[in-house]
Amino acid sequence: MFTGIVQGIGRLHRREILAGDQRFWIDAGALDLADVQLGDSIAVMGVCLTVVELAAACFAVDVSRETLARSTLGMLAPGAWLNLEKALRLADRLGGHLVAGHVDGIGKLLHARASGRSMLYGIQAPSGLARYIAPKGSICVDGISLTVNAVYDWGFELNLIPHSLSQTTAQFWKVGQSVNLEVDLLARYLERLMVSFAGTDVESPLSVASLAAKGFV
Repeated sequence: MFTGIVQGIGRLHRREILAGDQRFWIDAGALDLADVQLGDSIAVMGVCLTVVELAAACFAVDVSRETLARSTLGMLAPGAWLNLEKALRLADRLGGHLVAGHVDGIGKLLHARASGRSMLYGIQAPSGLARYIAPKGSICVDGISLTVNAVYDWGFELNLIPHSLSQTTAQFWKVGQSVNLEVDLLARYLERLMVSFAGTDVESPLSVASLAAKGFV
């Protein structure tokens, strides 16, 4: 598990093709690898990957064909900037929100505009994810825990303060690029409970009355 609080920006050093899968060698940048061991999990652009080799200031992860196809990792070229976060420990502060490191879909950056010292970004989301995205709810974008400002027919909008921009790859975002999206785990589990145990139609509006009718409140 992760929190979506980026601990360092690294760079993709090289990609090795291994029988259809790939191995990424990543320069860790500011990420401290002193306590990292083989087999540990590190989120790379929001994707949970396993450390398979370690060097002084870099590490290697294996990336399956499934992961390459379902995330933006397959689009990255050597030199690309990467958001990095080590796995959450039970004693750590939960500064963002609970993130599994499993990409739910790929979004597209539609617009970017200044708002005071912050930046507003509009992101198009796959239609299948729309029901999990709520105003003032949490979403993970390229491994960054962010709050949804507003939801629209085409997707959602985010506000990033200067600190968030300076500490993540969001500072390099360009209109038209793709981003990894992971929706809030609580929304997915709630839907699972409603469908599996209460027979609720997930397309119907969610309200206190509908939850009470199914025994949830």
